[in-house]
Amino acid sequence: MIKNYKTEQELFWSQEFGNKYIDRNKSDNSIASKCVLLSKIIDRTKNVNSIIEYGANIGLNLQALKFILPQCKISALEINSKAVKELERWGGVDEVFQDSILEFQTNKKWDMVLVSGVLIHINPDWLPEVYNLLAQTSEKYVVIAEYYNPTPVTISYRGNEDRLFKRDFAGEMMDLHPEFNLLDYGFTYHRDPNFPRDDVTWFLLEKS
Repeated sequence: MIKNYKTEQELFWSQEFGNKYIDRNKSDNSIASKCVLLSKIIDRTKNVNSIIEYGANIGLNLQALKFILPQCKISALEINSKAVKELERWGGVDEVFQDSILEFQTNKKWDMVLVSGVLIHINPDWLPEVYNLLAQTSEKYVVIAEYYNPTPVTISYRGNEDRLFKRDFAGEMMDLHPEFNLLDYGFTYHRDPNFPRDDVTWFLLEKS
């Protein structure tokens, strides 16, 4: 049964395209690269004992975080049912929520909220709702790791239109929620000789 989502983008990722994404992105090298990046981010934080990742897919970021912070409580939100099964099979997640980021509701807060390669795929009209969720569920930190552009642009994604959007997500988040300040930021490069990753800009925001 197909769920009625608010946007075409949610349906797109919940079905076959999302399934194929899983198979394309399984890699031990990917986890190593994620450990390098996430350790830099964690090094700038204090007392992170709980983390949720929105759009966790099969949990490669969370596997890296569990290695860096083995005692940390890990939660995941994921829309794709195949990815959820992979997360549950791994067993390192304390809570797995199968839902859309536009539908998810909770009263819980986590020390760190992570979103990576997700905001770029959300219908821009709904981004304020997502920024609100990030702010409301963060006790201390928000990490945003996405394709950056100073002005909003739409890019064709593997032959699909209106499925990838670049913009200044972190800037918009701070404008909408001034209680968050920029603590650090950086860039990952696809030609890094040791730990190549997509050309992603990451931002660590701290709640005042």
